[in-house]
Amino acid sequence: MRILNLLKIAYRSLSKNKMRVLLTMLGIIIGVASVIAMLAIGEGSKENIQASMASLGTNSVMIFPGSTNQGGVRMGAGSYSTLTVKDADAIAAKCEYVTAVTPVVAKSSQIIAGNQNWHTAVVGALEQYFTIRDLTIAKGNTFSATDEHTAAKVCVIGQTVSTNLFGDSTNPVGKFIRINSIPFRVIGLLQMKGQNTFGQDQDDIIIAPFSTVMKRMLSTLYLNSILASATTEKDINNAKVQIGNIMRLQHKLTLADQDDFTVRSQADIANIFESISNVMTILLASIAGISLLVGGIGIMNIMLVSVTERTREIGIRMAVGAKGRDILFQFIIESIFISFLGGILGILLGILASVIVGKLGGWPVVITGVSILLSFAFSTAVGLFFGWYPARKAANLNPIDALRYE
Repeated sequence: MRILNLLKIAYRSLSKNKMRVLLTMLGIIIGVASVIAMLAIGEGSKENIQASMASLGTNSVMIFPGSTNQGGVRMGAGSYSTLTVKDADAIAAKCEYVTAVTPVVAKSSQIIAGNQNWHTAVVGALEQYFTIRDLTIAKGNTFSATDEHTAAKVCVIGQTVSTNLFGDSTNPVGKFIRINSIPFRVIGLLQMKGQNTFGQDQDDIIIAPFSTVMKRMLSTLYLNSILASATTEKDINNAKVQIGNIMRLQHKLTLADQDDFTVRSQADIANIFESISNVMTILLASIAGISLLVGGIGIMNIMLVSVTERTREIGIRMAVGAKGRDILFQFIIESIFISFLGGILGILLGILASVIVGKLGGWPVVITGVSILLSFAFSTAVGLFFGWYPARKAANLNPIDALRYE
């Protein structure tokens, strides 16, 4: 019953200065809303990264050339040509932790179909490429081992290429395109995948048999990369280790030699970007949390003013029997009430802001219950922490001095 009376007193006291209370709550509202919005953007980014990595094949392992010392300078992955078809064959034959392997070459080319033209990347790979990359055929078929063996001039194209060369409603299967003046027959259309984490259009691609691209379009013996698919996600690390050992044997590297290749998995790349995303999320949430502290300082300021304005009221209450803890609880309840109401309004504003950012900015946002509970609990704690000093000051007033206060 005492708590109920204190709540009534707190409500009446705060309702006398509605505008002042609203302005005091503004810091809490903005702080809670900012924390929720920043965490929503961070969570959305992490989920987007995970989805993009999964679209590239969850079990895939990539081998890139490079990562070696050239005259004392350590070169990065892909900076040095060291991979050959024999390396891919060795991995397929000797690595027990992979189910599919393909050499990969790529070339940026001008594509012509009738009076339309488009510039895109042409990838040369074996038919296992579609399995490793988890690519689905929407229309037509993939090329076969026979196409690879005969270096057939056939290809599978992405939705973006099809749209730019043939239009939205035209089925490209069976039609011919010219890649660097070489005629290719389109035998398949890929299912749409959209953009990946890096903003790259995954549908802007042409895939042709490896032998066709190597013999008819490129004049090199080296590969851009080798793709492999681990038997299971649990075997990815084992596959990476075994592939590394096989590659060192293939390249005749001694114990003193550093690797002239780089082995990466989608999990490695996902972990790197997720770590970056986590750091950015924490940084943004911390910056947003500063406004909560500013709001807490505002609560302390307004409560100190309230104690000063109501000194005689406090003296009268003490004179008629109110104890120090009653006064303490009264002002703490007022402080918590301000932060509590500000927290609720901040949650609503944060959800609204997250939705607007997602719609207008095109950014992925994910609002979680944890972020809402965290920001709300923090705002309530701020009200309790910053309301304690003014409440304690009010409770320690001398009743006689308080009654004499003008």
